[in-house]
Amino acid sequence: MKKVVTGNYAASYGAKVSRAEVVAAYPITPQTQIVEKIASFVANNEMDAEYIKVESEHSAMAACVGASAAGCRAYTATSAQGLALMHEMLHWAANARLPVVMANVNRAMGPPWTVWTDQNDSLSQRDTGWLQFYCENSQEVFDTTIQAYKICEKIGLPGMLVLDAFILSHTSEPVEIYDQDRIDKFLPKYNPRYKLEPSETHAFGGLTTPEWYYELRYKIQSAMDEGLKEIESVGKDFGKMFGRKYGLIEKYRCDDIDTLLVMSGSTASTGKEVIDRLRDNGERIGLARMRVFRPFPKQEMRKLAEDVNKIIVIDRNISFGNEGIFFSELKSALYNENTDIPVYGFIAGLGGRDITMKDIEGMIKKADGKPKDIIWWGLK
Repeated sequence: MKKVVTGNYAASYGAKVSRAEVVAAYPITPQTQIVEKIASFVANNEMDAEYIKVESEHSAMAACVGASAAGCRAYTATSAQGLALMHEMLHWAANARLPVVMANVNRAMGPPWTVWTDQNDSLSQRDTGWLQFYCENSQEVFDTTIQAYKICEKIGLPGMLVLDAFILSHTSEPVEIYDQDRIDKFLPKYNPRYKLEPSETHAFGGLTTPEWYYELRYKIQSAMDEGLKEIESVGKDFGKMFGRKYGLIEKYRCDDIDTLLVMSGSTASTGKEVIDRLRDNGERIGLARMRVFRPFPKQEMRKLAEDVNKIIVIDRNISFGNEGIFFSELKSALYNENTDIPVYGFIAGLGGRDITMKDIEGMIKKADGKPKDIIWWGLK
């Protein structure tokens, strides 16, 4: 069945068909529609879930932590300042090994006040232990919600799927909603080994002395490493059952290239149009869309870099005092690979500014000669 829905509603349907059992809701533009739609599902008996109206985003994640610890499939959604307010509880969810799934609608951080998109809100949480998936379109938002539960419940870490404010959240497109029976077969009921259960007592989040804390952090990193394989495996299984295969990165026209363009999120769709135009003009250029940021797909990016002469990264974010975050992480991944491939980084689209085909073509043209230790700004 296909429905014409917004990216926000695609996330709502994803939570519904994944049979989320506890949903913590706090409104913030441009995410509000996600929890509003779920509220209507619950009110109309279309979704069997406990819907908790909380007083803040911090409380929303606290409710999800408690629900997940009790063995329930938990879900919430947020944006920008709301995600920042959750920060403490994001650490708690990951460190407690709870597979909460959350949609974050990328919204630029204020002040000045804004409701438009860039990636600094989600990327500010990159070290909290959450998996991060960056979606290109609404179908991927829906599909990734289902996959995220399966992946996160297998490795015992929470997951955040990310979509661009307004470009995806409030625009409508056809999304295929799969039969519930097939989804139930792909994603069985959540039944964790340990949960809050009066008849079987365990300690959750108690004091840990130094001789054990270190080992617990090692296990989180090991789970992230396992996540790299699990994301690929679940993506392949999803493709076999539903016809759409997903992985850590998407390679677009990457055969026989000398230049690799790296992008993420919805702007990659514009990037693909640019690639088509340049390829038609005889240029050997392809695009790698970074679908997964945490865990970072080092090996996949290293393999792509083996056969190119130049890499261009366009970031819709910035780490102030340094450079674009995807750019920085990619250079780090390549550092010990005995390669002298020039890597160019550009900052574009902050605060929702359009990134046009002309902008992308201009950045590609600027990526020439030896990269300098500066940030290239795609300014008008």
